[in-house]
This record gives sequence, C-alpha cells and structure tokens, in this order.
Amino acid sequence: MVYSISAMRSPSVPSVCNWCRSTSNGIRNTNISLLLKKEPFYRKVFARMSSPDSDSSSLNVATSNKVLVPGGQGDGSLSLTDQLENPETGLEDHLVLHDVNDPTIEHEKKLEDEEKFVEPPSRCHEIDNEQDSASSTFAGEAASAPIDGTESIEEDEARTRTIPPPGTGQRIYEIDPLLNNYREHLDYRYGQYKRLRDTIDKYEGGLEVFSRGYEKFGFTRSATGITYREWAPGAKSAALIGDFNNWNPNADIMTQNEFGIWEIFLPNNADGSPPIPHGSRVKIRMDTPSGIKDSIPAWIKFSVQAPGEIPYNGIYYDPPEEEKYVFKHPRPKKPKSIRIYESHVGMSSTEPKINTYANFRDDVLPRIKRLGYNAVQIMAIQEHSYYASFGYHVTNFFAPSSRCGTPDDLKSLIDRAHELGLLVLMDIVHSHASNNVLDGLNMFDGTDSHYFHSGSRGYHWMWDSRLFNYGSWEVLRFLLSNARWWLEEYRFDGFRFDGVTSMMYTHHGLQVAFTGNYSEYFGFTTDVDAVIYLMLVNDVIHGLFPEAVSIGEDVSGMPTFCIPVEDGGVGFDYRLHMAIADKWIELLKKRDEDWKVGDIVYTLTNRRWLEKCIAYAESHDQALVGDKTIAFWLMDKDMYEFMALDRPATPLIDRGIALHKMIRLITMGLGGEGYLNFMGNEFGHPEWIDFPRGDQHLHGGKVIPGNNFSFDKCRRRFDLGDADYLRYHGMQEFDQAMQHLEETHGFMTSEHQYVSRKDEGDRIIVFERGNLVFVFNFHWSNSYSDYRVGCLKPGKYKIVLDSDDHLFGGFSRIDHRAEYFSSDGWYDDRPHSFLVYAPCRTAVVYALADDGLETVKR
Repeated sequence: MVYSISAMRSPSVPSVCNWCRSTSNGIRNTNISLLLKKEPFYRKVFARMSSPDSDSSSLNVATSNKVLVPGGQGDGSLSLTDQLENPETGLEDHLVLHDVNDPTIEHEKKLEDEEKFVEPPSRCHEIDNEQDSASSTFAGEAASAPIDGTESIEEDEARTRTIPPPGTGQRIYEIDPLLNNYREHLDYRYGQYKRLRDTIDKYEGGLEVFSRGYEKFGFTRSATGITYREWAPGAKSAALIGDFNNWNPNADIMTQNEFGIWEIFLPNNADGSPPIPHGSRVKIRMDTPSGIKDSIPAWIKFSVQAPGEIPYNGIYYDPPEEEKYVFKHPRPKKPKSIRIYESHVGMSSTEPKINTYANFRDDVLPRIKRLGYNAVQIMAIQEHSYYASFGYHVTNFFAPSSRCGTPDDLKSLIDRAHELGLLVLMDIVHSHASNNVLDGLNMFDGTDSHYFHSGSRGYHWMWDSRLFNYGSWEVLRFLLSNARWWLEEYRFDGFRFDGVTSMMYTHHGLQVAFTGNYSEYFGFTTDVDAVIYLMLVNDVIHGLFPEAVSIGEDVSGMPTFCIPVEDGGVGFDYRLHMAIADKWIELLKKRDEDWKVGDIVYTLTNRRWLEKCIAYAESHDQALVGDKTIAFWLMDKDMYEFMALDRPATPLIDRGIALHKMIRLITMGLGGEGYLNFMGNEFGHPEWIDFPRGDQHLHGGKVIPGNNFSFDKCRRRFDLGDADYLRYHGMQEFDQAMQHLEETHGFMTSEHQYVSRKDEGDRIIVFERGNLVFVFNFHWSNSYSDYRVGCLKPGKYKIVLDSDDHLFGGFSRIDHRAEYFSSDGWYDDRPHSFLVYAPCRTAVVYALADDGLETVKR
C-alpha cells in the first residue's frame, strides 16, 4: 500500500473516442455507441452526445440513519425474498427501526440477543420464477443467471460448490497456548462470525447466494429486457439516464422499496434489441440530501474517461455473444511454493506510455514465465480515476481499468497466463475507497454514511480516502460479491488484499509501533467487524474456489492471521512479510561494518509457526518517488555510467551487484514460504517510479512540483536486463537461477530449516533449508579458505548456485569442479561438516551430489 498518495485529480489523458449524433426515432436507439474493437488504444467510450451537466452539490447534509430490519418473529416473519418476489406484500407488521449509529456491537462483551447485528439483512435471494411484467417490478426476468456471466462450464461448477459451515474455532489455542489469555476476545470474535453466518443463512439463503449480489444489483440482462437496481437509501428520487434516453431524467424513473433499493425494468425494443446499446454511457440521477447528483452506478462493470473531462462515465458493457472472450485454458493448480512477479500493466512498457492488456499478454507474460516465476500479481485492476494512486484509490470496484483496454482484453490476458501455467493474482482494494463524489462511492446517496463510516471514523487522513463500514449488511454484500466477481467472471486465481492492517484496527496502524504484545491485537482498538469481514471473504474464496490463494498485507503481525477460519483464524493463506523490506532499507543506510548478521537472520525468521509468509526484499512501495530501489540505494548515480561491460566497473558498482544478489537470495532462502519480486527489480531497475502528474497546490500557497505529466519514469526498461552487454543482464540471470533453484529443490516449503552459524566477526551466515546448505559471506574484504560449515546429511556436496559466477556478473573465484566431502563429528550443532572457500560478498548454495540435480545457471 502506498502511504503517501495525494488526492490531486489529474487532467484526462488523451484518448480515442468516437462521438456521433443521431435523432430519436421513437424507440430506444440501437445503432449508437458501438464498441470499436479495432481500436488499439486503452480508452474506448461509445456515446452519441456530450455528457449531461451535473449540478451536484458537495454539501454534507445528513440523512436519517434508520434502516429497516426484519423483526424475526418466528415463522410469521416475512423474508426479504418474499418482499422482492411479491412487492405488493406489506412488511409493516414485521419491521422495526434501528439506528445504525447506535453501538449495537461492543468489543469484548457477549451479545444477549442471538439475532442482533448491525444493519441486519435487507434484500434479495435469487428470483426463481419469471414474473409477468404487468404485475411485478421484476417483469421479464428469467430464472437463469444474467447474460453477463462466465464460461458455461465454469458457471455450472460454481453453482454446485458450497461453502462449508463454521467450525468450532478452537484449534488456535492448541497452536498457540498463549492465546488462551485472550480467549474472551477471540471467542467473542468467532461467536460474532458464527452469528453472522447464521443470519446470512436465514435471510439470504447462505453465503454462496449472498456473494452473488452482482446477479441482482447493477444491470442484469434477461431475455425480455434489462433490470437496473441500486441501493441508495438516502436518495429521495432516482432516474436512470444515459445515451439510450438522451439523458432525459424524466424518461426512466426508478421506484424504491422499503429497504432503500431503487430499481427499474427496461423492456426490449420492438425489434427485440436490448433497450440500452452495448458501449453506451449510463448514470443514475438522484435527488439527495446533498442536492441533485449524477453518479456512476455502484455495480458498474466498465467506465471510461472522455477527452477533456475529469469525472468518468459508466459504460453499459454487454457485447454480442460472438464478441465475448471465451476462456480456453483451465486454471493452473496451486503450486506448493509460490513465486510471485508483482506487476502493473500500465507501466509495463519499455516506452513512456500506458501499456495495454494485450501488450502485457504478448510481451510481459512470456518474460515472467521464462524468468521462472509461477504467479503474476497484477496491480491497479479495479478502475481508479487518479492514475498516480497506483490503483489504490478505487472508484469503480467491479470495473477493470479502461486505461489498458476492455474487460475482454483482460480476460484474454488471464487466459494466456493460464496457458503458460501462471497463476494470476489480483491486488484487490477493500480497505478503503476513493473520496471522489462524482465517479466513486463517496456520498453516493448524498450521505457520508452510505458505504462508509460517518465522520472521522470514515476518513483515512493519510490516504485521503473513505473507510468502509464492515458492520453494514449491504457493504458486506457489495465487498463479498466483488471478490467473487473477479474470481468467477475473470478467473483470477486469488488476491493480495491491500491495506489489511488499516482494516483491522481503528487506529489503522498509523503512528503505532507493534511490539508483538498480544494486547495490541486483541483489545478495544481492534475493529472486530473488519476482522469478521476478512473471515467471511476467505470463506467465500476458499469455499467456492479451493485452489485460490489469498494473501494479506499486514504489517502488525496479527496472530491467527494465516490460520483457517474453521480453526478460529482469519483465514489467509499467506501474510506479506513486510518487515524484511524495511530492514534492508534500514541496513542500506548504514556502513557495511555496521551490519549485524544476527539482526538479519532474526528479521528473516521472525514469523509465526504454521502461518505462512511471502518474503520480498522490495516491492512497488520501495520503488516509488521519494524512495529508492535496492539497486539505486547500492549504486546510485554510478548506474548511469558504469553498467556497460566494455568499461571498468567502480567499487560502488561491484559492491552493489554483489550485495543485490545476496540480499535477494537470503530473502528467498530464509524469509518465508513464498517469494515476491516487483517487475524490473530482478535486474536492478535504475531510478524510481514517478507517475505522470502536475503541480500540486496545497493550502497556504505551498506548491509540490509535478513532472509535467511525464511517463519517462513510469515504465519498465526490460531492455536493460536483456542487453548482454550490460551488467543488468547478469543480475537478471541470477534472479532466473534463483527461481530455477527453488523450482528444482522446493526449499521454501521444506519443513527443515536450521541456522547453524551467525558469526558477527566473520560476517558469515550458514543455514540449511530442505536438502540445501546456504553459505553467505557478507564481509566486505575477507575471504575464507577451508572454512568449515556444518551439515545434517553426510556425503559428497557440490555447488548448485554461486553468486560469484561470471554469468551473474561475478568474479568466478570458486572452481565449480571441486567436490566437497563431509566429515563426521559435531560442528555448529550439526552431526557432519565440510570445508568450503567463501569469498567476500558471495552466496553459495551446496547440495548432495547424489541428488542427481544439475548446477543451476539458467
């Protein structure tokens, strides 16, 4: 997560749009706004008229914070499904009012009423029967899923899946007996989770149905027309407007039910064509407590920015069947050890421009496969109006970013990755949302408490963004459905959840130093609602897609974070080991003489038992403007002049290349059960990331200079790593060799890990991982011959990876033909040992020669 994002809005980037005008012919126009399939650029908007003027106000006028709640009076109570399927049936006798601002859920105390929950159920199960348009607001809807779904086989498989019921939640106390001291909090948390699961079962038909909100909300297509539904309880009136009705706010008035849901059914045109043409612009106009406003539908599947405009426009995206992308390749199986290539499609070109899904598919995915990674993690997928937010200020949660292409282009990218055997993980943002009012969720219905907490609790002062209310029923539906949408519609293989620390604590991890004391995790500053949401979303992910991967970005070290939900945990597969990158930056600011090898080992191995971690030396955060990559910390301006092989290197370059390789290998070797690298850093990408931006004018007259909207430092110079006449090439070859070493030996997931030596005088670290012995010499000048290292297994050892190999930009000081025979006798608490040569600033990996595995070079 980027912790220093500005909220400044940038002017629209030049885009390709076709604007055409036509007159109304008495029926809804079906000839306008067609998708320009041949157009290669990223912005494709299809409309015939200019955007309507919007008069929306930014006044923070409060609306009633009352919600309708089923009374739960036994068999006599009316279900929400009954109300939606039979709208003429009254609910007056079965509803009670609750004030959502009342603290109905208190931390650290039991609920006396088993049925009580903040913002109880409201709304719909799936509609089973098509109803007559003359007698029902659901007129014309078919019983089948909307014509907007995934591959038919995948859809059938998804429908047969079930989410297992909650477990006992007690195994966490067996795993970590210290948790017994906080049993009251943890049992309360699990009890609230189970009550919520029961409530969802009772009113929504279960979590599987509840997480399919996209089949009912937003635009859904049936054989007879299009239904549009939106939850906006604060709005006084609503109308659907767009190119299809000439933006006439009186043409298609929506109706509201008791639960704050606005809806309208649009029958097909007389010729059978859909009432809203594919590719045309749509918005919802609402009369709200803050004034009249035109908003992009919250569940919109695609949105674009028109030339010369700042707010985005919602696009009704429903291409003809022959134009829809059909997936051809099955999802890869989840690997035992995961090696992730973190990427950003927009900045993945070597040229200074915004790259496309298609170019990433054709140019970058084969590179990732060749380098030896088995997963690609893609940032900035969810639509975000401010490009420089790195994708973290999301405006449209169900829409892929239109800067890089269409939804079908993204599907093609994912399918190609699956063909190459790569998992595709999405960097999903459920921790906060953009504070944009016109094209985001903020003040959607004119109130600040719609999707978010009201007041200061709903605002993140450092990120300048809005914070979700995870105790709201409809927020749960929205976010759970959002996670499932990306897995089901686009066939992503899992998620990296951004900003989880901010979610789990009311202080959001700001100005807080976590020391590891358990009271920091289980107390009044814990947002139990948010933790329960994380448990629910992991239920959805792992229940419906057992092979999917969930990774959480948590810097706090929350215990139980990576324990299954049924055992009482939060349910993630992996935690990002964020302390490692911070430690390397801390060390790189010091002299070599001040590095402590014990400190390095402690940081790398400081993780909870049975809770897996993704280790990384640096991610996108370390590359942002204002910081430096590891390579730039090490070599700085010398990288501009001394990276060519036809000229001598400087001492700074030699040191930098050597340490760059060592840092990456020891991070992979000791840091976790998975590994991550941000694109370009495998070859030591120079400089930093700086998104195109203009000057920012702050209060008081202060101006933060921009970069004149330059893309020069918002790209990846893959050509540097590929050029065999540059020293970058050797660094890239080493990274590839690291991936192959792990693929061959599987050491990251081995249960055997033993650190036998941490010598502060010699600056030597020796450890075993799996069947390998790693020897690191961090000394800046001392090389050691006949240096004894302990080992577990006797036999003849050989070198399988040597950072000093000439191929990797080293000095080839070690003879790879040498054989290393172990001798009996305890050394460094190991039953055997052998002698090695350990040159300064090198890392060498040894394996038993009879393993039948070749030395790793490529």
